[in-house]
Amino acid sequence: MKIKVFKYSLLFFVVSLSVFSQERNTIKTPLKDILTAISNQHEVGFSYIDEDIFVSKLIPPNAKLSLKQKLTYLRKNTSLVITILDEKHIAISSKKTLYGYVFDIDTNKPLGNVTLKTPNEALPIVSQENGYFEFSKSIPSDIVISCIGYATKTITVKNILQENFTNIYLNPIIETLSEVVVSNYLTTGISKKLSGLYELKPKKFGILPGLIEPDILQTIQQIPGINSPDETISNISVRGGTHDQNLFLWNGIRMFQTGHFFGLISAFNPSLAHTIKIYKNGSSAFYGESISSVIDISTHPKEIENSNTNIGGNLISTDFYSKIKTSLTSSIEISGRRSFTDLISSPTYKKYYNRVFQNTIVTNLNSNNIVNYKSSEDFYFYDFTTQFQKKIGNKNELIIDLIGINNQLTFTQNSIASQTPISKNSNLSQRNFGGSIHWKTNWNENNSTQFNFYGTTYKLNSTNQSIESNQVLDQQNGVFDMGFRVENKHKLNSVFSFSNGYQYNKIIVSNIDQTNFPSFYRKSTEVQENHALIFETQYTSFNNATFLKSGIRINYLEKFNKFIVEPRIQFNHKLSNTLNLEILAELKSQTSSQIIDLQQDFLGLEKKRWVLTNDGTIPIQKSQQLSLGFTYKNKKWLITLDNFYKKVTGITSSDQGFQNQLEFTNIYGEYTIYGTEFLIQKNFNHFYTWLSYNFSDNKYSFKEYQPNVFPNNLDIAHTFSWAGSYEWKNLKIALGSKWHSGKPTTTPLNNNLVSDYPNSPKITYNNPNSGRLNDYFQINFSASQNWDLNSKKKLQIGVSILNILNKKNILNRYYRVNTTNNSVESIDTYSLERTPNLSLKLSI
Repeated sequence: MKIKVFKYSLLFFVVSLSVFSQERNTIKTPLKDILTAISNQHEVGFSYIDEDIFVSKLIPPNAKLSLKQKLTYLRKNTSLVITILDEKHIAISSKKTLYGYVFDIDTNKPLGNVTLKTPNEALPIVSQENGYFEFSKSIPSDIVISCIGYATKTITVKNILQENFTNIYLNPIIETLSEVVVSNYLTTGISKKLSGLYELKPKKFGILPGLIEPDILQTIQQIPGINSPDETISNISVRGGTHDQNLFLWNGIRMFQTGHFFGLISAFNPSLAHTIKIYKNGSSAFYGESISSVIDISTHPKEIENSNTNIGGNLISTDFYSKIKTSLTSSIEISGRRSFTDLISSPTYKKYYNRVFQNTIVTNLNSNNIVNYKSSEDFYFYDFTTQFQKKIGNKNELIIDLIGINNQLTFTQNSIASQTPISKNSNLSQRNFGGSIHWKTNWNENNSTQFNFYGTTYKLNSTNQSIESNQVLDQQNGVFDMGFRVENKHKLNSVFSFSNGYQYNKIIVSNIDQTNFPSFYRKSTEVQENHALIFETQYTSFNNATFLKSGIRINYLEKFNKFIVEPRIQFNHKLSNTLNLEILAELKSQTSSQIIDLQQDFLGLEKKRWVLTNDGTIPIQKSQQLSLGFTYKNKKWLITLDNFYKKVTGITSSDQGFQNQLEFTNIYGEYTIYGTEFLIQKNFNHFYTWLSYNFSDNKYSFKEYQPNVFPNNLDIAHTFSWAGSYEWKNLKIALGSKWHSGKPTTTPLNNNLVSDYPNSPKITYNNPNSGRLNDYFQINFSASQNWDLNSKKKLQIGVSILNILNKKNILNRYYRVNTTNNSVESIDTYSLERTPNLSLKLSI
């Protein structure tokens, strides 16, 4: 019996051994054969270099193991790097390195110039522009990752490493986040702060519809409550205000010219690393001379940055930008841009030409039915900037800035009279040059002082030689503005800070009008000196739930021996983890403004001229604003609601641009506007979409005129905007649309002329702004693609199409007397036609 049991047991052992030997091969096999077997069994593909695995042999893994288990077995028993590319493809390499990508945790965008320090490497590793990094010697144990604007992060490799490949995600620094209500407003690169200001960083922009470059003044029009009724950036309206009621600053220099091509292009080079602060209400007490918004543009970096250069161009102009790091403590930055419109007429230029010069002296003569006139124009623009930055010791910093902007038009008219050729030249030039010296001293961690000296000149000159009457009209408008500002900041403790300062400003405005027939000469020069004392306090609670900034600006107008006190307040309170309450209020004043004498002044292109208040016929303009808003942010949803009230006094009919019965009057009044701005935004992984709606009611009040209350020239009751953008790796695409109700217009009464004066019949009008133009609608598109040519060079190509549907929107309508048939005719100004553009930029 025992012998039988032994025989059966021996037989079972032999059979089991046979079966096991079939399932588990203990003989070492070439790795290439093992990979072939795994590939056939699991239907995956391996990519490798034969040299990397040629000498490798090992016992094959159990055939019953899963693919993941087999790969783990290979990693443990070889020194190879095995990377799963996707479900069907696996890469094998003999490299013994750690590599991967660094991303922004909020936007999932790759981060370049990230420093990765380890004990194993003599020099730190720096990530490439696409976020890629690689350790070439050995796998480190710990890595310290740092990047400007992000919190420093230390990781232990063994805790995160599943393979030799890993992704690292960085958080924006806590100090920055504590000041931000919304970090990605409309798109990346735009944020809304606790103080109510909007901050734009064009270098970090995603993409917006119709824009292939970060044109500053086109971009801000995407923000609810900011628009341009005539599509130009020289007529930006913020909550119903006129363009001259906005304060434009560039590195502390007040800018009196903001556009090229007579308003279609921003005068500020988009290649510069700008930071733009926009206050619609509740501006800091350190800002004066504005009754509407503040647009503060700065190119001052916090640290001395590395050298880099950009060269680019589009179908209108070419530009360059270069920053040269001259030492560890100093750098020089230069930029320039010039149009080639005087050399080449691109399709984009032709569309711009049709938009800008319609209904002006440049084009009106071409439609004369009696005399065969011919005309030609020579137009170009340029701008340049220079900046020098120097760190002096550990506490001091000096920055010197220069900026120049120029538009130049020469217009030639030709005709034949009595078989004699006649030729007349008219021209228009517009220039703004400025400079500033900025000095900052950090006395200690809690106290600092900033000094800013600036000066700027603005010149608008035109000569209009009439080919019909031999009349020559010369017009000039000049502004010289200089000032000094000192600002002291004191951090009292972790929640309170205090600022105080003084500002001095001297402004000289001159105007000249001269004609040969009839002989006439008029020149006026006004000088004004203003002083201001500023006090401002700020409170931020320990948990950042409550923010309060209150300030007061005490202005003294030396010419009128008058004080004007302007309190300001900014309040933000976190009602819950997702909901914020915002209250903003301010009183402001302004002593310089733009008026229109005649609509055809300065060739009808830049017809506004700067003037100073005389506290009489040209009053001091004052405003009072109040707004109540809510911001809801939960996960990737954003909803904002702002309700506002604004009242402006001291306006005149001449600074509002009337083209009706009030065009040649000079009456004083005010306007009042109230409204609501609503935005809803949703962010997906690579997709942003938002919809905004604005409602406003904007009315004039002129006591000297009947009716004394009627709609404002800039009253647009309803505005809808929608946009969607997609960003994936280096590709960006955006599509958007805008609709708003028609602008007010004044219609003639029964198209009748008043013929009491036969030599100069006049139009009889209905009540001012009692009619409306047709609604406005436009769809825009843009796309861009980046290519990394190598570790330092990058190429960007962008394309945009404005007004895809070629919608013929009427921007303005006025009426005039047709002397040929003694009737009333309407003159319409139309929007930009379908306009393509293409841009190229090379970064070195």
